Amino acid sequence: MTKHRLFWPATVLAALLLANVLFTPDFFAIRVKDGHLYGSLIDILHFGAPLILVALGMTLVIATSGIDLSVGSTVAIAGALACLHISGAADPASPGTVFGAVAIALAVALVLGLINGVLVAGVGVQPIIATLILMVAGRGVAQLVTDGQIVTVTSEPYKLIGGGYWLTMPFAILLAVLVVLLTSLLTRRTALGLLLESVGGNPVASRLVGIRAMGLICLVYVFSALCAAVAGLMISSNVSSADGNNAGLWIELDAILAVVVGGTALTGGRFSLGGTVIGALLIQTLSTTVYTIGIPPETTLVFKAFVVIAVCLIQSPAFRAKAARRRARTGRGPTPRPLTTENTEVGA
Repeated sequence: MTKHRLFWPATVLAALLLANVLFTPDFFAIRVKDGHLYGSLIDILHFGAPLILVALGMTLVIATSGIDLSVGSTVAIAGALACLHISGAADPASPGTVFGAVAIALAVALVLGLINGVLVAGVGVQPIIATLILMVAGRGVAQLVTDGQIVTVTSEPYKLIGGGYWLTMPFAILLAVLVVLLTSLLTRRTALGLLLESVGGNPVASRLVGIRAMGLICLVYVFSALCAAVAGLMISSNVSSADGNNAGLWIELDAILAVVVGGTALTGGRFSLGGTVIGALLIQTLSTTVYTIGIPPETTLVFKAFVVIAVCLIQSPAFRAKAARRRARTGRGPTPRPLTTENTEVGA
């Protein structure tokens, strides 16, 4: 069971959740108030929903041996465009106005993702360079859209996306679950997932067997941008405002961490959507834990880095084999079995 790729991330997540009970005895308590579910676990899922979506798109990009550093800027642009459209509308509370804002944000994200895909697959620019361009420029575009100001909106239909409730649950959780299920269905119940892994694992062989890598690579970058746009709508909706400077700041790094912790290899060729979801929840639980136990916010990133390094080392077969050999030499453990080829395939 310990060889399963999700075992160690899930174990660390469970341990981290249990550790919170030491500081917050009612950490696992879930209450119903005004017909809505409340509690620390609900908060982790609620505030972790945008990261889950961004990490989901990042997973498919990494599966093709790529990387998308522009998702944070896409988050900012999507939120800025949506809030600007709503704030300038004659009736901000109209469902039509909100649908228009969502459509504008998704359409722009589609174009941004397509630009990334064409740069990577069509022009041949390295993924980290191609997306770094939009990462830098996109943040400036978001500030241009908002004129460097925080755009506030008052719209109940828009508030539903990131801060509202539906069927007693935060709507953002339901939306994230729906996207995860649809993505899992498309990639694991059809040949799409296998094709993506083929392109990422051996692009030469995939080209020789007739797989059109360019279309698939463009598809994953577009999907990544759309996921980031939905995350941007959630974030801006939750705070009823758009901040082009801070919205989605460094979320691309958290998404990459979530993908790595979830067991997806950065070299491409294989991916785990379930691992990515666990990784994103682990990252969000870390943030919640930091604030719960009173660690200074200035050290949050350092605390997070130590935990992520520990998780990566624990789930690394090479590190575990080395530790087992060390214990065997000191007579404190059984003789370790040699590291097999199957074990070395696990990422992180």
